[in-house]
Amino acid sequence: MTYLDYQATTPLAPEAFDAMVPWLRDQHANPHSPHREGRRAKAAVEVARAQVLGALGAGADAGRLFFTSGATEAANWAIGGSLSRLNATRPKVVTIATEHACVLDTCRASGAEVMVLPVGADGIVDRTAAEAAIDDRTAIVAAMLVNNEIGVVQPIEWLGELARRSGALMFCDAVQGFGRVEVPIMACDLIAVSAHKVHGPKGIGALWVRPGAEPAAILHGGGQEGGLRSGTLSPALCVGFGAAARLLRPEDVHHAERLWRVARTIMRDPDWMMNGDADARYHGNLNVRMERLDVARLMSECRDIAFSAGSACASGSGRTSHVLRAIGCTDAEAKSSIRIGFGRYTTEAELVEALTVIDRAARAQRL
Repeated sequence: MTYLDYQATTPLAPEAFDAMVPWLRDQHANPHSPHREGRRAKAAVEVARAQVLGALGAGADAGRLFFTSGATEAANWAIGGSLSRLNATRPKVVTIATEHACVLDTCRASGAEVMVLPVGADGIVDRTAAEAAIDDRTAIVAAMLVNNEIGVVQPIEWLGELARRSGALMFCDAVQGFGRVEVPIMACDLIAVSAHKVHGPKGIGALWVRPGAEPAAILHGGGQEGGLRSGTLSPALCVGFGAAARLLRPEDVHHAERLWRVARTIMRDPDWMMNGDADARYHGNLNVRMERLDVARLMSECRDIAFSAGSACASGSGRTSHVLRAIGCTDAEAKSSIRIGFGRYTTEAELVEALTVIDRAARAQRL
C-alpha cells in the first residue's frame, strides 16, 4: 500500500512510538497525583509541553499551552469559551467559508451572530469583506492557516491585525500548517494544533493561548490543565506529541517541495486542473480534478494507493465538499476532484509509481 493521504493523518514517527511505550507498558501513574510516580508522570508531560511550545516557534513561550483531546476540542474551546466570556458585549464571530467543520459547526452552534467570509477562486479570503465584517461587535475571528482540503495558505497576519484593531481575538486553526509553514504567533491569540498531523499519536492536540485571552472552560471537573481544562491527561499521548514536535524540521518541508515538483510533472495542466492557488499553498497537498472523472471508480481501480476523494472528513457523507463549492467548483467538478498528500516518509520512487497508476487509470476512463 502506498500512503498518499497526509492531510487525513500522518504515519506515526518511530521515535514517537518508542517514547510512548514505557508510559503505556510500565509507567501508569496519574500525572495529577502528588506521589513520586505521579510527579514523574507530570514531569514527562511538562517536557512534552515545552517541546510543542518550542516547535510552535518564536514567541510561543510567552503564552500557555493546554493539552486537549485533539484539535476539534481545541477549536470548540477557543471559539465557544471566548464567546461565553465576551458574548455580552461582543455577540459576533467572523470566520471563512472554507474552514474545517469543527470551526464552522462550532460557530453555528454557539448562538452568536456568525459572519462567514467568502473566498475567491484561489481559495483566499476576500479582504474587502473581512474589513467590512470585523468590527467592534466581533468577539473572535476564526481562520485556518493551511486548508485541509486544498492546501491554500490564508493571510493570517493581516486578519490578526484587523482583529486586534477592532479589539477582537484571533483564533487560528494551525493543524495543517504546524511544522509545514511558519505559524504566525504574533498575529494570534489562540492557536489549535494536533499531534497526528505531525507524526504523533491520535487522540491529543493542544490550544496555545496568549496571556489575557484565556477562554472560559467548556469541560468542567478537576481543572487539571491550568484550572481551565478538566480531565486526566495521558502521559503516553503527551510524550508522543512532544517527541513528534521535537522531530519537526525544515528538511520535511524541502522534501515535500521536491515531491510537489515531481507530482506536477505527472499530474499537470490542462488535463489535471488545480483546485486553489498554485503558489499560496503548502506544497505537500495536491488537490486536482479531471473532467468527467469518476472518483469512486478511480479509487476502486487504484485500491493499493491511499488517497482522498475531497476531504477525508466528508468522505462517505454523500455531500459535495463545501471547500470546493466555496471556490466556485460545480458539483460535477467537486465530485471529479482528488487530494494527494505526501510528506516525510514518502519516497520519490513510490510517488512516481503511484501517480503514474492514478493518471493512467483516470485517462482510461476517457477512452
